[in-house]
Amino acid sequence: MKYTVAVRELTEFTAKQGDLDLRFTPSPSAQEGIAGHAVVTARRAAGYQTEVSLSGDYRHLTVRGRADGYDPTRNRLEEIKTFRGDLERMPANHRHLHWAQVKMYGWLMCDKLGLEEMRLALVYFDIASQKETVIEETHSATALKQYFEEQCGRFLAWAEQELAHRNASNQALTALRFPHASFRPGQRQLAEAVYRATATGCCLMAEAPTGIGKTIGTLFPLLKACPGQELDKVFYLAAKTSGRGLALDALSLIRKSEPALPLRVLELIARDKACEYPDKACHGESCPLAKGFYDRLPQARSAALVHGAMGKEALRTVALEHQVCPYYLSQELARWSDVVVGDYNYYFDTSAMLYGLTTANQWRVGVLVDEAHNLIDRSRKMYTAELDQTEIHFLRQSAPAALKKSLDRLNRAWNALHRDQEEAYRVYPEIPLKFTTAMQQVIADITDFMAENPTHVDSKLQRFYFDALQFSRLAETFDMHSLFDITLKADSRRADSMLCIRNIIPAPFLGPRFEAARSVTLFSATLSPWHFYCDTLGLPENTVCVDVESPFRAEQLSVRVIGKVSTRYQHREESLSPIADLMARQYEAKPGNYLAFFSSFDYLQKVLELFKVRYPQITAWEQSRRMEETEREQFLARFTPVSQGIGFAVLGGPFAEGIDLPGERLVGAFIATLGLPQLNPVNEQIKERMGAAFGAGYDYTYLFPGIQKVVQAAGRVIRTQQDRGVVYLIDDRFGRPNVRRLLPAWWKVES
Repeated sequence: MKYTVAVRELTEFTAKQGDLDLRFTPSPSAQEGIAGHAVVTARRAAGYQTEVSLSGDYRHLTVRGRADGYDPTRNRLEEIKTFRGDLERMPANHRHLHWAQVKMYGWLMCDKLGLEEMRLALVYFDIASQKETVIEETHSATALKQYFEEQCGRFLAWAEQELAHRNASNQALTALRFPHASFRPGQRQLAEAVYRATATGCCLMAEAPTGIGKTIGTLFPLLKACPGQELDKVFYLAAKTSGRGLALDALSLIRKSEPALPLRVLELIARDKACEYPDKACHGESCPLAKGFYDRLPQARSAALVHGAMGKEALRTVALEHQVCPYYLSQELARWSDVVVGDYNYYFDTSAMLYGLTTANQWRVGVLVDEAHNLIDRSRKMYTAELDQTEIHFLRQSAPAALKKSLDRLNRAWNALHRDQEEAYRVYPEIPLKFTTAMQQVIADITDFMAENPTHVDSKLQRFYFDALQFSRLAETFDMHSLFDITLKADSRRADSMLCIRNIIPAPFLGPRFEAARSVTLFSATLSPWHFYCDTLGLPENTVCVDVESPFRAEQLSVRVIGKVSTRYQHREESLSPIADLMARQYEAKPGNYLAFFSSFDYLQKVLELFKVRYPQITAWEQSRRMEETEREQFLARFTPVSQGIGFAVLGGPFAEGIDLPGERLVGAFIATLGLPQLNPVNEQIKERMGAAFGAGYDYTYLFPGIQKVVQAAGRVIRTQQDRGVVYLIDDRFGRPNVRRLLPAWWKVES
């Protein structure tokens, strides 16, 4: 059996050495890198070959990759690297790695063409000055072959270990049995759908009610499909920490149920949560865990993989035992893990690591997206950029002299944008070239300054820099999927404004992510209507949609519409009394724990104040604004099997989804809102854009997202097949046919 590895992956394994050093950063963006390569290759003579596919074998190792360029007339193979700043500041271990890559390509080219020697060149292209620095060496084919075989030999022991691991894993996965005695109702249907989608290589959207065990019901069939579909990785992506925790628990159960299963499970966490020395910079002269990082990495990597279950704490323990950075150890381990559990952004964001590794290494991956109804809002945020003009003024006061001129030029261009704007908020059809040019100059100047002054620390400058980078990159792809809007700041002493490239339809950005995977399964209790999610997320045309059978019976949940009450803003005051009385009547009829959801904190407070005055004998507690994690835990801790009372919360907040209060911990919910997003100029612009794109502006902007929140909140009541409860939908609009159609089919709604 052959083990296939990319040149870049192999050399990063064998040729990286010394310190972890991020000082010669930031590197150019992907677009700048592509553009830089294009500039270099365009300068070459006729006959110059680009993106040359190469492949070669050493024993049972196949090495493949694409060389940047080859000039047959000069017999010169080139590796092109784009950069910013002073090339002399590049750490020696970076240059060492670059030479390793070009030497590997050199032998593969000699072998392909039957050459006796090859001129190799590292071409460093400064994207700011557009100048090339070429470092050239001539090597014999014999020497290059020897180098190639040395690197392959160093990697081969690891490759043999990986082949053995893959064989053992495939055998165990083929024989893997479901870790429970039987499937829950609906769970088998979900599992079979996931398995078929993986086998046929299509995307799957599965609406599956809470309580059927969606986590293990998706992980188990995908793991079973790995051997037959030759999947390299499984990615489990969640919107929240709780979702990652459920996935890790399910994987732990699967591993325990099959002792022979050598499954490597990695949890990815954010850099700020993994950093042991947040006050230090990421290089060997500052952080002790960066010093000699690549020299100690092999031992740390091996130790972590032997452990197998690489959750946050286990990974931290291994990292500190070997004195390496936990965060960057986890980045390395993503290459060698079977299952990676992390946030959405690791695959769907602009610079998503898992997506980048998948495309670079041509992995076959299966992706699971938990609570996928969250993906629309999360993706919009990933592809949105906002800039505050006030920051320019503060930055100008403390900025180094080298940056003041370009900052002033940017501020003038910024002022010109909204000079004629009278209204507080306006959408513009395009981003003026003069402004983007000024922005790019500021970015270039800050980049050069940071590269030349690696020890300079200025958090405000760095924050603005990264915000500007995101804005500039999104400006390059600006189209009808996004809005460019300007909001004048009423609280500013100057005529300052906020600029925003606001993504509305993430489909163009997410589409390539779906295409790169063998299969993607998106699952949630609320994915209706299908076309709303398919359109906005950019799912492939062959996506399969499955409505999983509910394990619950209609008699378990009493759903009652209160049609004589309006929760519209203009009717709020009139609604307070009937809502408070309704809650009290239900509580007195069946004392227990209830959740009451409202559209805003102001609305919540008004009902709560009246409720406490009229019914002081009923215990009530509330969600407050900007609750800390400990406060949220205290709120939930009041829902016990023996407690009684009503918790007041905001729909769409942390208590409206993702919490589990089975049995007597929660017996009912009052939902006093249709959940519609706020009516404001931004949402009205979104409605207009959605209408132009899909012909259903109101539904896509207001109705579908609103009802999704309602159904999620109602889903807190029935969690197991033994639960019974009641949900009150308080608003006359819940009686409308177009709203009723969006409610779960298994509900029996009473008016």
